[in-house]
Amino acid sequence: MPLPDLALQTASLLRLSTATEERALHQLAGLAADQVRGCCAASVGVWRADELAAQASSHPDATRLTQVQLDHDRGPMLDSLAGRVPVQCDDTLGDLRWPEYATAAVRLGVRCSVTLCAGDEAVVVLSLLGLRPSAMSLEQLQLAELVAAFSAVLVGAVADYRDSRLTNVQLQDAAAGRALVDQAKGILMHALSCSADEALARIRDVSQRSNLRATEVAARVIDAQSGRAGEAGLLDLSWASGHRTSGRRPGPRGPG
Repeated sequence: MPLPDLALQTASLLRLSTATEERALHQLAGLAADQVRGCCAASVGVWRADELAAQASSHPDATRLTQVQLDHDRGPMLDSLAGRVPVQCDDTLGDLRWPEYATAAVRLGVRCSVTLCAGDEAVVVLSLLGLRPSAMSLEQLQLAELVAAFSAVLVGAVADYRDSRLTNVQLQDAAAGRALVDQAKGILMHALSCSADEALARIRDVSQRSNLRATEVAARVIDAQSGRAGEAGLLDLSWASGHRTSGRRPGPRGPG
């Protein structure tokens, strides 16, 4: 497959409006299995801080072989990850390096494998499985390396997009919370003839005493002012902090 076609197909997996790491990994495993000649199944894993953070495969057998390696703490996937180098098994029937992996592979009909990794903070490990010994040629290995490299870039892009969306939501929440508090401060300043700092101090004190967030206290002040919490709700909430401008809490005013 020409490089531009491979890059195009890999890039087409990323749809930022619906991008998730899980979705990207499943599609990458399918792409590798489809495009690398001699490959019957593929698995993709993302490692962060020496832990397998996410994985996907084009066939359940690939996932089973990943688990065998994790259970016995050895196998081509772990060797590739440790050395950041491609690891090839030409024939699982005669390979003695990872006996548990080789035995499980033969039982599943897998006779060869190629494992590659790419990436820095998030390392993508791509495992390709074949049904015949030495099924994947040097040309196909070069293609597999490109798939692994594109996979690492794609996973990084998805992670960056996810982080940017989270940051955006947090900023929006913070702005909305600030607007609530500012509105409540204005209501208290008008109702109690206090300064902005005093109004904020009252909100914070009520927040601490009632185990509510400041934005929840602010929302209650706004609800009280609009009548949703009862006519006396504003004064009840405002004076719950114990701060008073006189020696007693104001009560209902009689006729002038």
